[in-house]
Amino acid sequence: MGTTVIGLIVIAIAAIYLVVIYNRLVSLRNQFKNGFAQIDVQLQRRHDLIPNLVEAAKAYLTHEKSTLTQVMEARNSAVSAQKDAAKDPGDGTKIQRLGGAENLLTKALANFYAVAENYPDLKANETIQQLMEELSSTENRVSFARQAYNDGVMSYNIFREQFPNNLIAGLFAFKETSQLELESPEARQVPKVAF
Repeated sequence: MGTTVIGLIVIAIAAIYLVVIYNRLVSLRNQFKNGFAQIDVQLQRRHDLIPNLVEAAKAYLTHEKSTLTQVMEARNSAVSAQKDAAKDPGDGTKIQRLGGAENLLTKALANFYAVAENYPDLKANETIQQLMEELSSTENRVSFARQAYNDGVMSYNIFREQFPNNLIAGLFAFKETSQLELESPEARQVPKVAF
């Protein structure tokens, strides 16, 4: 009878431990998904500002259609990658694709800013200035949201990979996810707004 009670206690402790680890994995996964949702909101704001900026600049940049086209194509690619990643922020491949698309958009915007420097009338336009300020502010918000997401992903991945958590994570299909990183050092710079 004594060994039966001890056996039941050991099983109860193991079951409680399993539940605690499972619940912690769920909590960490939901935290990084919430972090991605914050990025998603800021990226949507960024993507919504860009067409307004391009439209306002069209009158001034008639000879720079390729620059405007490049910005809009990069924006559309980023929007597509954002929507795809939002469906499953735990999928590392989708997060890496989003990082690449955002990297291309940042480069296109940097090119736009460089071209805009040659147009004094464009730099003096109040609508353009306001849009550029909003875009710069949004870039900062994206950066903060990306940091919070990456911190959440790191905590989740560390906990998921620790022993014996990795056994339970594997049993319940908690998969590794990727941090949202930019591919090049130039893309890590916030676009310079100098109007």
